[in-house]
Amino acid sequence: MSSLQLISHHLCPYVQRAAIILSEKNIPYKRTYIDLANKPEWFSDISPLGKVPLLISDEAVLFESQVIADYLDEVTPNSLYPSSPLQKARHRAWITFASDTLNVIGGFYSAPTETEFKEKTKQLRAKFTKVEQEVSGPYFDGKSFQLIDGVWATVFRYFDAFDQIADFGILTDLEKIQSWRALVSKRASVVTATPNGYSQRLTTFLKDRNSYLSGLMKSSSPLN
Repeated sequence: MSSLQLISHHLCPYVQRAAIILSEKNIPYKRTYIDLANKPEWFSDISPLGKVPLLISDEAVLFESQVIADYLDEVTPNSLYPSSPLQKARHRAWITFASDTLNVIGGFYSAPTETEFKEKTKQLRAKFTKVEQEVSGPYFDGKSFQLIDGVWATVFRYFDAFDQIADFGILTDLEKIQSWRALVSKRASVVTATPNGYSQRLTTFLKDRNSYLSGLMKSSSPLN
């Protein structure tokens, strides 16, 4: 493959999705971080949506994380999708569901009031309850790590931070989800998908949101 560069942000879960498949496929690449609050002009010039990730090759610039992931899977051997067209479509559908779950997580940590926070908590609980019914174990669809497992690993990662704040009951008694989450969290590609200092950056980001959740964090902090 031609030389590849992944344009990233330190906290973006969609960047992690691309990084995981690059690692799983053993594809060499360079990773460049940008500040989305102060986007460099060169980035704005080549990013149609103004978002990360971007994958830059000698031939083209690709945007949208799942487009990037699917491209990398298609041009390399040992696909991380099932061979059955129906199962492949099913995986893609639940990947889309993961993206929607990330949107709800954003609403959860940004909710300004207790009422809105509780509503987002309820929505997240409902989403994970649906996913629980689809997991066959130990991974999403059996014994092999596939692209969908990497995608959901980026969702589960938020709960490493949430669990340090309080038990919100979102994953309570969802045994398949809990086992799956623990398994994918140990995968080398998942571990290395985030930069050094990620956990502290995420904690700081959540605490600075001026949201109901950030208020909980500040009230429980020994420094406050």
